[in-house]
Parts: sequence; C-alpha cells; structure tokens
Amino acid sequence: MLNKILKNKAKLFLVLFFIAHLAMVRFFEDYLFYDPFIVYYKKNFNLLPIPNLNLLHLFASYLFRYVLNMIFSLLLLYFVFKDLTVLKFAAFLYGIFFCILIFLFYLLLLKWGETNKMTLFYIRRFLIQPLFLGLFFPAFYLQKKSKQ
Repeated sequence: MLNKILKNKAKLFLVLFFIAHLAMVRFFEDYLFYDPFIVYYKKNFNLLPIPNLNLLHLFASYLFRYVLNMIFSLLLLYFVFKDLTVLKFAAFLYGIFFCILIFLFYLLLLKWGETNKMTLFYIRRFLIQPLFLGLFFPAFYLQKKSKQ
C-alpha cells in the first residue's frame, strides 16, 4: 500500500493542493468577499433584523466564491477520477444548482427573509461552501466502483 501511495505522489500532492485551496477560500473569506451575513449569523440572529445589504455586491461576491469553490472542487474531482465525463457532469450540476440556489436565496431574502432566517442560512451555506463536493465525491466513487 505504501508503494502505491509513493507511486502516486504527484496525484496525492495535487489532491492536497486543491483541498488546501478550498480551505484558504474559507480562511480568507473576511478579506476576499462581501458578506454581512458572516457577522450576522455569528450573533443571536433570531432577535436581529436582516442587515442592510448591497444586493448587487452580495450576489457578485457569492458568484465569485461559488466559482472559486467550484473550480477547486472540479479540479479535485478530475485529478482523483481522471474522467472527463465526471468533470463535465459535475460542472453541469454545479451550474444548475447555482441557478436554483441563487434564485431561492433572492426570493427568500426579498419576500420571506425575516420569517425564514434558518432556510436563508442553509441556502447561503450551499452557495458559499463546497458542500457539493461532499455529495459528488462519494457518488462518483460508487459509480466508478460499480463499473468495475
């Protein structure tokens, strides 16, 4: 097993490299992205009104962060599975999920934000964190194993 790991040092390095970049997106979130919800959800948000927002800036920031997480996640998936169809399908799903989530986030924020703060929180979480990687990785792994 150790020989197999040493044989794939470059692959292991790249996997760790992309995981580190995903962690850096999270670590530097305060400096890279406009998101007043970071501070808002750290406080007792149930008693507070939704903060004043620059919606254009907020959605541009969420798009930028989503794209960064998507790129690192797709590269990670590609270097693990070495399959271009996995990469294309995951990219397609990322695009579809972003459109659905950003629409739901916008709708909730404008219509029912004050009454659905936790729903807003979880939709935002899917937009700003690489949670889809945690769904895609086991799914593609199981698909690869079932083909063998």
